[in-house]
Amino acid sequence: MKTIIQIVLWIACIGLGYMIYNSITGPIKFNEAKVERFGKVVAKLKDIRNAQEAYKTVNGKYAKDFPSLIKFIDTGNYVITQQRDSSFLEYDETYQIDMLQEVKIIDTLGTVSVKDSLFKSDTRYKDLATVPTAPNGEKFTMDADVIDKSGYRAPVFEAKVDKSVVLYDQPKDLLARENAQVSVEEVNGTEIRVGSLTEVSTSGNWPPIYDKKNDQ
Repeated sequence: MKTIIQIVLWIACIGLGYMIYNSITGPIKFNEAKVERFGKVVAKLKDIRNAQEAYKTVNGKYAKDFPSLIKFIDTGNYVITQQRDSSFLEYDETYQIDMLQEVKIIDTLGTVSVKDSLFKSDTRYKDLATVPTAPNGEKFTMDADVIDKSGYRAPVFEAKVDKSVVLYDQPKDLLARENAQVSVEEVNGTEIRVGSLTEVSTSGNWPPIYDKKNDQ
């Protein structure tokens, strides 16, 4: 009996030690995984934003879906223009003299490919809809609209993904804590997103640290 009790106590000690170790290292490993994966997601959302801004420049609105956006990247072109000042003399009927008139002239210089401008030879845009690190190829949710702001009809778009998709294999208690984050140094809320369907904004909800990581 004494031997059995000793074995049980050793097992209990080992189990307790593992629980203590896991309680310390678990949040550390969770944070490491979160920062790495969020960084990849933010980089993809920034690609989406750049492509959407190019789409709006050419079409006057944002793309509602990824097939339209990807097709635009493949085939779209920017028009390159140059603005210059000019003037000429025009006879004025009121004063009965020639008067100097100043105008701005916009010259079209040519076009440049959207694909070359944004991605050069990189083909990562073809997979723009897929969430990085997602286990089953999950896609970002994206939509576009036109909203009324003080009488002005403004195009808007939003692309987003739930944190639970990105952190699919992490402990549920730590994921719940992450979803409740309220801090200027964290991605607040349950989603990582860029843009808005209710406000005229193309900002993301991530903190500056992720911009710095992507710029390195």
